[in-house]
Amino acid sequence: MKGGSLLPKGENLRRAVRWISDQGDHTYAAVEDACRRFDLSPSDEEFLLKHLVTKTPQRGNEEGGSKTE
Repeated sequence: MKGGSLLPKGENLRRAVRWISDQGDHTYAAVEDACRRFDLSPSDEEFLLKHLVTKTPQRGNEEGGSKTE
């Protein structure tokens, strides 16, 4: 058997998605950590960044500082 891996293609990406979701931390740092943990390719990392990283509003677009509820 070539490659030496018993995991089906894409299994590490599925595990990474599950791990990030379980962490509840959808940030660039979490994606980087998942890529190291699950030995993901650059295209897998790009997928995670595109689909999982939470987009936050830019600072400076808010007037009057932070408000509390």
